[in-house]
Amino acid sequence: MAIRNIREQGDSVLNKTCKEITAMTPRLRDLIEDMLDTMYEANGVGLAAPQVGILKRVVVIDVTGEDPYVLINPRIVESSGEQTGQEGCLSVPGKAGIVTRPNYVKAVALDMNMEPFELEGTELLARAICHELDHLDGHLYVEKVEGDLMDVTYDYDEEEEEE
Repeated sequence: MAIRNIREQGDSVLNKTCKEITAMTPRLRDLIEDMLDTMYEANGVGLAAPQVGILKRVVVIDVTGEDPYVLINPRIVESSGEQTGQEGCLSVPGKAGIVTRPNYVKAVALDMNMEPFELEGTELLARAICHELDHLDGHLYVEKVEGDLMDVTYDYDEEEEEE
């Protein structure tokens, strides 16, 4: 498919609330495929539609690099525990910050066939679900950062598993 431009902090689209999706269309299917391609190209673990300029309630997440989730109209229905760790965002390149999130999250969403499903996650998957769903309501992780943002440099000569 296509690699889309990732909107960066300061772009007003990132601060808007997204609209619910009512039907799977060829255009939506193309958007989802493009979002997956864009996320992988940028070495991300998640991407929300507003990050590519589309105000629709859809996110893609893949914390393993091999098992992507597509969540349409997702919402968190349960969370527990707490984890504090470093978080970054494709829309805030070169920066990271310490954020506290739930350690367990259960979300409900629609899949590519517009069928309901539940996704439960802990640790990185729980963090990614919370992070991406925040985007759908116009929020960036920098609003939750404890302390200052840090500059991040990536050494692409290292093995990718180390990320």
